[in-house]
Amino acid sequence: MSNKSICCSGPGYSSPQEAIKAPKENIVYTVCIYTGTKIKKPDYLATIDVDKNSSDYGKVIHRTELGNSGDELHHMGWNACSSCNDNGDMERKYLIIPGLQSSNFYIVDTATNPRKPELYKIISGENIKKKTNLSSPHTVHCLGSEIIVSMLGDANGNAPGGFLHLNKDFEIVGRWEKDIKGMNFGYDFWYQPRHNVMVSSEWGAPKTFIPGFNLDDVSKNNYGRHIHFWDFKERRIINSFDLGNDGLIPLEVRFHHNPDSTHGFVGAALSSNIFHWHKNSNGKYKVNKIIDVESIDNKILPVPMPGLITDILVSMDDRYLYFSNWLHGDLRQYDISDPLNPKLTGQVWIGGLLGKADEVNGRVVNGAPQMIQLSLDGKRLFVTTSLFSSWDNQFYPKMNDSGGMMLMIDCDNKNGGMKIRDDFMIDFGKEPNGPSRAHETRYPGGDCSSDIWV
Repeated sequence: MSNKSICCSGPGYSSPQEAIKAPKENIVYTVCIYTGTKIKKPDYLATIDVDKNSSDYGKVIHRTELGNSGDELHHMGWNACSSCNDNGDMERKYLIIPGLQSSNFYIVDTATNPRKPELYKIISGENIKKKTNLSSPHTVHCLGSEIIVSMLGDANGNAPGGFLHLNKDFEIVGRWEKDIKGMNFGYDFWYQPRHNVMVSSEWGAPKTFIPGFNLDDVSKNNYGRHIHFWDFKERRIINSFDLGNDGLIPLEVRFHHNPDSTHGFVGAALSSNIFHWHKNSNGKYKVNKIIDVESIDNKILPVPMPGLITDILVSMDDRYLYFSNWLHGDLRQYDISDPLNPKLTGQVWIGGLLGKADEVNGRVVNGAPQMIQLSLDGKRLFVTTSLFSSWDNQFYPKMNDSGGMMLMIDCDNKNGGMKIRDDFMIDFGKEPNGPSRAHETRYPGGDCSSDIWV
């Protein structure tokens, strides 16, 4: 969706400040999966009405069925964003939705009929494997008219994977990186063009995480603990930071939205810590642990239970950091006006294994806060409860019968604070084909984890 009335000739916005002023969203798109459940149906893209004045408020109004069963739709991204704001030939028209297990890519047209998106093109996972020796796509980012996708494995599911490069017509260009030396595993990435830097993180090899979580894999060093700083133009790693035992499984990577800033954050899932980086006075990047979520003794796991930070994001004004603890069951808001000294300003509980919120708004929650997405104005946070099919089945087995959920959180972006909205809860256990699980959400006009400024 282009926003030409409030920005330049191309898609997106001329600045984060202009993005904040954008019209309020009326619909959102969420990927929903049957992969790994008892139901042998294709995964799909759900269109959800979030307009409080609509008779369909809080309902799935359309389902765009994609592919065959077994794709595991996971993350998605736009063909164009604010990185090509000055290009009038581009339009934020297509969602690129890959299957993490199949490596198939589904290109969905959301612009022709935003309330009823249609499948436009399929890129075969087997073709990608054949041409690039890459599999298991994760993060999708646009770069002007080009598209970069992090791929977590080679064609056989072994680490470290690499990066897939697509052109604007969704044709396979090849591998994006020139040299992957130093990277043990792949996962998320974010780039900051004005500083010629990209940061990537590490999960594990698809062969390791797809079957489920095994604690022995941690001691065998089968999960990541590094973040990598790239020379973006040269497409090479120039520095890697070993986060140690405090940084096991670093997942989501987020820079400040201000393109002049060098500040960024990553959540280490298993260690349940937030790390911050920035460029110091010597022009070198420095990495510090700034938030530590304490593990809790429990009767479920043989070790103290980590929070398991599975998603983080930064508000468009760079003031607040949000993250989810998928095992504990809480969602947190921190004031990061001083990035080195974050202050907890909000916390809500939704499901989880600690038993603090088994019910929300009178409904049993089998799962916990996982993927989160914040509106451009920073006032509405959407949260879903599914992580990954095999991990869902392992930690929240009742989700197989109940399905996942989506909730909306009202966020106080002036004084801090969060409140679960009591008039919005989508129960994906009641879908027409049976219980499904919702994962990542995107806004038609962009959101707080998709737009990058050049």
